Amino acid sequence: MSSDITDCVKRTLNRYFRDLDGEVPRGIYDMVLLAVEKPMLEVVMKQAEGNQTVAADMLGINRNTLRRKLTDHDLL
Repeated sequence: MSSDITDCVKRTLNRYFRDLDGEVPRGIYDMVLLAVEKPMLEVVMKQAEGNQTVAADMLGINRNTLRRKLTDHDLL
């Protein structure tokens, strides 16, 4: 079973590779994580009404990990 998010990522990556026009791709893993992680954190924090404990539970991560990620993305 494929999710809408999975399909979106696949389409976007296929377009990315198509648009490279012979360039050698580098750092794809970090590029994708950075592109997905920040908007995910923004939406989850909004849904959690700014409550980091609730957001961490929603994400299935430790609150300290969430706080570090929020700091890394300048979301605090």
